Amino acid sequence: MTVVEAPAERRWRWPIEIRLEPRLSQPAWLGFGVSLGAVALALVLGGVVLKLVGGDPVRAYLYMIRASFGNLGVISDTITKATPLILVGLACALAFRMRLWNIGAEGQFFAGAFGASAVVLTPLLAPETPSIWMIPAMILAGFVAGALWGFLPGFLKARYNVNEIISTLMMNYIAVAWNNFFIFAVWTEGGFQMSRVFPKTAWLPRLADYAKEIREFRGLTAHLGLVIGLLAAVIVWWVLFRSKWGYEIRLIGDNPKAARYAGVNIVRNTVLVMMLSGGLAGLAGMSEISGVVHRLQGAISPGYGFTGIIIAWLAKLNPLAVIPVSVLFGALILAGREIQPSGVPKMIQGIVLVCLIASELMIRNRIRFIFRPVRS
Repeated sequence: MTVVEAPAERRWRWPIEIRLEPRLSQPAWLGFGVSLGAVALALVLGGVVLKLVGGDPVRAYLYMIRASFGNLGVISDTITKATPLILVGLACALAFRMRLWNIGAEGQFFAGAFGASAVVLTPLLAPETPSIWMIPAMILAGFVAGALWGFLPGFLKARYNVNEIISTLMMNYIAVAWNNFFIFAVWTEGGFQMSRVFPKTAWLPRLADYAKEIREFRGLTAHLGLVIGLLAAVIVWWVLFRSKWGYEIRLIGDNPKAARYAGVNIVRNTVLVMMLSGGLAGLAGMSEISGVVHRLQGAISPGYGFTGIIIAWLAKLNPLAVIPVSVLFGALILAGREIQPSGVPKMIQGIVLVCLIASELMIRNRIRFIFRPVRS
């Protein structure tokens, strides 16, 4: 008797299999290349959304470029918007480098603005105090106030392992409410949500202030805060990559167990890094009220602290790369005043953040395509 076997059932299989394989090493260019690709993808996706709602993506993007870089005046305005972003971007980059997720740069920004304002409005220094004394005092007060706002979540994280994401995020609301109390109840001018205007000795010098000597500076709003931001970027870069303390910070961020085994004081560094991060964000608040607003008021930030998170990630936590990325986002903020609907720049920021988060997958893994027969 002969037994005939039934033919095996043929199963359909995709001709291409896609696998993600962990990278054993990463080329030096990979991080920035993927970040640029994420921005390009975000612009494409933003253009698709604009097209779906009836807009012209090409025309909108060209208009945003002209509104931010079309002439010397708008370039100066873009730099003015980028100035606080440089400082909050540095604040986030420094904390993130040690894997401290400081989401409280917005609150530290407001704390720095309050500290700098207190020098003028309390007043700690008389209004007629020369700028050579007034400005450094405001810088110091803004930095200290931001550092103190970063100290509490840093201490709670170091001593009791309290989640710094929650604590820093909640302190944002406390900082805004604290400022509002003083603006409405203590320092208000005529019951409005603003203090009186600072004396000119408390204003950061602007390029326009030197228009009599250099006519090309007329109407240019860029101020001394930019110099503060650039110096801070260089200092933070040197600290991270050229100092022993910076090596400890990076070691803790890369491998806390190895850092602890090597004798690095993680508790102390956690508190210090959070304080320095808060101080940098506080400097951003000081530069905004002294260089732009010239008074303490509620609407001094269009979300600078939260934008700093995106800037830090897009710069791959490199302090020097924070500078050009901040200029890019300063242009987005400035363009938001010129185009309709005004939410387009914020939409692009959100898409950039999503693309950056997704791009981490490409940095840590490589894609492998496996070709195989359709049927088996």
